[in-house]
Amino acid sequence: MSDSVVLDSVDLDILRLLQNDARTTYRDIAAEVGVAASTCLDRVARLRRAGVILGHQLRLDPAKLGRGLQALLMVQVRPHRRELVGPFVERIRALPESRSVFHLTGPDDYLVHVAVSDTADLQRLVLDEFTSQREVARVETRLIFQQWDCGPLLPPVSD
Repeated sequence: MSDSVVLDSVDLDILRLLQNDARTTYRDIAAEVGVAASTCLDRVARLRRAGVILGHQLRLDPAKLGRGLQALLMVQVRPHRRELVGPFVERIRALPESRSVFHLTGPDDYLVHVAVSDTADLQRLVLDEFTSQREVARVETRLIFQQWDCGPLLPPVSD
C-alpha cells in the first residue's frame, strides 16, 4: 500500500515555491504558477489535509543558542518490544536536546541527533536520560564535527 498522493504539475510547482521560501504569499505563488490566489489557497489547504505539507518551521542555529556541540547517539533497547518502544521514543522526543530520532534496522535500534552545550552536558544527557532507563542496553556516541543541509526534496523546475 502506498502513502503517496496524486499531484499535478500545479501542485508540484506550488510545493517547489513553498519549499524554497515558506513565507511566499499565496498571491505571489498564484501569479508564478498561473492560477487565481483563491485556487492557490485551496490547493495548499488540500495539500495540508493530505499530509503532503507537514508544517512550517523556523530553523534555529543551536550554537547561537548555547548548544554548540552536536552528537549522534546509537541506542540499543532490550527487550525491543512495542510496550517499551513507544514510551521510550516519546520520552526521548520530549527532551529539549533531541533534534531527530530514527528507528533503525541492524544492531542499533535508534539513532538520536542531540544538541548540547558541551561534553559535560552530553555526559549528563547520556547518563541521566538514556543509560539510566531500564530498557536501554547500550548507547554509543559520535560527535558531529560539521553538518551540511542537502538539496530540496523537489528539484527546481528545469528550463
